[in-house]
Amino acid sequence: MFQFFEWNCPGDGSLWRQLAEKAVEIKNLGSTAVWMPPPYKCIGGGMDTGYGVYDLYDLGEFDQKGSVRTKYGTKDEYIAAVKAVQDAGMHAYVDVVLNHRMGGDETEEVEVEEISQDNRNIVQSPKYKIHAWSKFNFAGRGDKYSKLKWHWYHFNAFGANADAPGENKIYRVVGKNFSGEVCYEYGNFDYLMGADVDTYHPEVREDLFAWGRWIVETAKVDGFRLDAVKHIPHSFYRDWLTHLKEHFSDRELFAVAEYWSGNLEELEGYLAATEGLTRLFDVPLHYRLHEASKAGREFDLSKIFDGSLVQKNPLMAVTFVDNHDSQPGQSLESWVDDWFKPLAYALILLRREGYPVIFYGDYFGNNNEGQKLTSHRKLLDDFLQARAKYTYGDQHDYFDHPNCVGWVWSGDEEHPGSCVVLMSNGDNGTKRMKTYHGKATFRDITGHWIEPVTTDENGEADFHCPGGKVSVWCQV
Repeated sequence: MFQFFEWNCPGDGSLWRQLAEKAVEIKNLGSTAVWMPPPYKCIGGGMDTGYGVYDLYDLGEFDQKGSVRTKYGTKDEYIAAVKAVQDAGMHAYVDVVLNHRMGGDETEEVEVEEISQDNRNIVQSPKYKIHAWSKFNFAGRGDKYSKLKWHWYHFNAFGANADAPGENKIYRVVGKNFSGEVCYEYGNFDYLMGADVDTYHPEVREDLFAWGRWIVETAKVDGFRLDAVKHIPHSFYRDWLTHLKEHFSDRELFAVAEYWSGNLEELEGYLAATEGLTRLFDVPLHYRLHEASKAGREFDLSKIFDGSLVQKNPLMAVTFVDNHDSQPGQSLESWVDDWFKPLAYALILLRREGYPVIFYGDYFGNNNEGQKLTSHRKLLDDFLQARAKYTYGDQHDYFDHPNCVGWVWSGDEEHPGSCVVLMSNGDNGTKRMKTYHGKATFRDITGHWIEPVTTDENGEADFHCPGGKVSVWCQV
């Protein structure tokens, strides 16, 4: 999967066109799907990254929030980009943000009670009334596609009071409760930000189910990336995905959810609660990669997959190194240091387990202001060529040393070439490994080790990698 955006992409409306132009190039990397950013109008109009949702039905078609287009382009350009991705032979995934709304058009008087930020089970004020930005009229769109206008009763809680704009509080609507089907961080993590959508409300459910059908029919997308699911009742997405899979029974709809937690048990619980209808991003593995990049040689590489979803349930794990949320400056910042990033990508791209993601910023470069973040395009190209040609047959692991680990691909009848991956987070690494092909010559395609290696009659040889790097030895 290729994540085709990063947080700081230029807000010039060019991304959909850029994707359409690069679709064949991305396909030729070996990609089978593209994760596209949220395509709908947000509070920031033409400059919004896509997670402060105002109107799900405005894909860059209506003059709302100061612009017609979104940060990434117009509705027509979005649909054209989806088609270009599919014409290139890949699937297109839409980023679905349902948990919160921002940019209400008018305020409404609402009776609320303040909830503790540290423990959302604690009410810390008497009931009183505020003016919340809870009325969404969608004047630019009118009734096109949906007639529902959102009011205070469609939400559980708000993060802003128009009568006291400087306050930073959680105002829960009197008579509403937070769901028991969410993450229990802070006691209860139903509320995240903005106007918290009440997915139990029948009008909300009807409209969100209708929007799901509409986005598939309108944009012809092949699946979904589900945002911030630990803040949404798990039964909602179980029902939503079930409904869409039944409605579109003639096609396969893929889903991967972002449950941002390093706790494997939480992820396993969510998979069980949603009955296997969605895969999950392997956040525990991401945190292991981040930790390894910070610890250097003190990190035990032989245990890099311990506690990860890909180790426990590889078919449900979508593996990644970094994404827009982990970028420097973001609230979930956990950027994998540049020196370790090649090792991290080898661990997800050159192994059998998991559904790996390449991040736009790591391939094309990031635009973090004042920060030099390295593009790893050349090395990723090398890895992807090796993935396409050599990752066949059996995978034999050599995770037998804290600072130097590797594995061997045996190849198969159709792809007889063997491949050896070796990495070190300490000194130069050497490991005797068996290739299962008899006498053969191997070269390090990364160029880190110049001299070739020739195996003996048993297919064995000493393979090498420089300290702090990864070498990929492919049979020539």
